[in-house]
Amino acid sequence: MKHPVDAHVGKRIRHRRWMVGMTQQQLAERVGIKFQQIQKYETGMNRVSASRLWDIAAVLEVPIAFFFDGLEAADSAANDGAAPEHDLMADKEALSLVRIFHAIPEQQRRRLFDLARVLTDAA
Repeated sequence: MKHPVDAHVGKRIRHRRWMVGMTQQQLAERVGIKFQQIQKYETGMNRVSASRLWDIAAVLEVPIAFFFDGLEAADSAANDGAAPEHDLMADKEALSLVRIFHAIPEQQRRRLFDLARVLTDAA
């Protein structure tokens, strides 16, 4: 049975990998393992050791703490019996949209953001 912390860390690995546009195979090669192991980490089926998490963080260019961001909120919701929030980072379409958004030049990105805000207010 997978532990909720392992599942959360795995989701964060997948999230960051998607954000930088890296495949499981590419991440695995840079870390020095097989891509199947990355799959197991991302699903939370296998725990990521401290040294491996260090290597993954270096390749993905994030601090170790990145993988634990939001863990307190998820744990708090689980303990309160609250319904879990929709996992936006598990939605491939949402991740693609975020990646595309960040590829837009900053000035145009601000204008697009303002347009989205206006459209949301109009709804």
